[in-house]
Amino acid sequence: MEKFYKEGLLKDGSRVILRPMVQEDREKLTDFFTRVAEEDRQFLRSDVRNPAVIEHWVNNIDYHKVFPLVAEAEGKIVGDATLHMRKTGWKRHLGNVRVVVAKDYQGKGLGTLLINELVDLAGEFGLEKLFAEIYFNAAGALNAFKRAGFGVKAVFEDLVKDIYGNNADMVVMVCDIEARRDRLAARGDA
Repeated sequence: MEKFYKEGLLKDGSRVILRPMVQEDREKLTDFFTRVAEEDRQFLRSDVRNPAVIEHWVNNIDYHKVFPLVAEAEGKIVGDATLHMRKTGWKRHLGNVRVVVAKDYQGKGLGTLLINELVDLAGEFGLEKLFAEIYFNAAGALNAFKRAGFGVKAVFEDLVKDIYGNNADMVVMVCDIEARRDRLAARGDA
C-alpha cells in the first residue's frame, strides 16, 4: 500500500497526485487544515488546528487501521480522505470514509476522485461495505458520495449541531463494494 501513487485529472483540467499520507507530511497537513474553512472543519472529528492532533496522525500511521489518502497539487495538500477499518468485531467488514477538500478545489471533482480511490482500495483491505456520515445540507459532499456509488441509507433528523448551535440532520450513505464493482463491469468501466 505504501507504494500507491496515482495522478488524477480534475474537471478544470488541473492535475493532482494521490498518495498515502506519510510522516513527512506534518507541515503540509498543518498548512492544509489551516486553509480549511471553519464551516467545513466543523464536520471533522478532531480539532485539526491543534498541532498535537497532526503530530499524532503522522507519528502513528498504520495503513491497515486507517488508510490516509492525500491529494497534492503544486506541492500543497488540497484534499484528505481517510478509510477507517476494524480488524475484529461485528464491523470488521465495514469501512468508514471521511473526506475534506480545500475550498479552492471544491466543485472540481476532487472529492469524488478521492472517494473512488478509497472504494477501489477497500476491496484490497477485504472490506465489503463502506459508509459515510454527512451533514444533510452539504450538497457537494452528498453528490460526491452519490457519484462514487454510495446511496442514502438513513437520515437522522436533528442529530447534530452546526457551528451556530442549530440542530441539523445527518445522512448515512453506504456503498456495497461488490455490487458497485458489478455495476461498473456491466457498464464496461471496470
